[in-house]
Amino acid sequence: MAKVVGLNGDEVVAYAAKQSRVDVVAAYPITPQTIMVELFARYVADGEVHGEYVCVESEHSAMSACVGASLAGARVFTATASQGLALMHEMLYIASGLRCPIVMAVANRALSAPINIHGDHSDMMGSRDCGWIQIYAENAQEAYDWMIQAFKIAEAPELLLPVSVNLDGFTISHSMEGVSVLEDEDVVGFLPPRTAEVTLNPYKPITVGALVLPDYYFEFKAQQEDAMKKVPEGVMRVAESYANLSGRRYGILNTYGMEDAEAAILCLGSTAGTARTVAKELRQQGLKVGVVKLWLYRPFPVEEIVSAIRGVKALAVLDRALSFGAPYSALAADTIAALYRFNIDLKIFNAVYGLGGRDVTPSDMKSIFEEAVEIARTGRVTTPVRFVGVRE
Repeated sequence: MAKVVGLNGDEVVAYAAKQSRVDVVAAYPITPQTIMVELFARYVADGEVHGEYVCVESEHSAMSACVGASLAGARVFTATASQGLALMHEMLYIASGLRCPIVMAVANRALSAPINIHGDHSDMMGSRDCGWIQIYAENAQEAYDWMIQAFKIAEAPELLLPVSVNLDGFTISHSMEGVSVLEDEDVVGFLPPRTAEVTLNPYKPITVGALVLPDYYFEFKAQQEDAMKKVPEGVMRVAESYANLSGRRYGILNTYGMEDAEAAILCLGSTAGTARTVAKELRQQGLKVGVVKLWLYRPFPVEEIVSAIRGVKALAVLDRALSFGAPYSALAADTIAALYRFNIDLKIFNAVYGLGGRDVTPSDMKSIFEEAVEIARTGRVTTPVRFVGVRE
């Protein structure tokens, strides 16, 4: 059974955390994430949640507390954005290195300076190689569904990796939608209490996070990478189980029009909705265009992306973050590397857009598609990296 309720993206994250029966939330408020932790704190104060809410003095402290709680066997959640995630950066590596299955919602927001509170992907892209599984939601419904799935993915014994669920700041976090939510008992059946195999216990002391010198450090990192390689299979297994429960099917990526597309867009997050809408209009005009939306960004799903775009002649890769000084920004660079591995000659250009929350309009999206169509026709890329919507 399910019901439809009006919630914004931040509220659905808190609601999903409540239904997931989180034991410990340690967090520090920051726009546009604040509603998530405010609402969860209210759930605790009202007795709707029997876990602990710890209001710490900084995001660094928040992740430190989450690591300790997770190592003690608790189901743990936190949330942050922008400078808060940057302040956590040190602890992100510790959480993943200690194999703590923490779930963190990130209301993606631009990094200062100059200060900006609106949405882009600079924050999480700045920590893209921190050892966390990274998932991007297109809307509030997806944020809700991925939150519940994220705990099951993170806590899988063969993975034990932290998960970040990313939702575009303000575009998703503060926009109200009709969201189909599950009944509490259905979530309980899907997500039983966490049972940690190894925990910190003062009566059975163990050492965690001890000094490791060159003779063993590399082996620890190799074990993390081995776990990352198992993530796509784990995601698909959880997604299949969740589809049986909710009727909503998730996975590694989602495509539109790719069965015969000659030109396509690859993107993350809320932008996929605009891309699909424009693609539908262009297909009605006879243009063979398509859209690939990634749900899973880390680990980077090389084989799935290659399979999705193998038939196209030109691909526009959209990045809502800028890799300063690099030939391409993150998503484009990863995509080019994936194609190189499989020796696929596909013409690609990188469209950097939406920094600091700037809207990408349907006309912007149409121009990107038109450029991809022209490249597919001519086989020539004249502008490898294009800034979309920058004022002259």
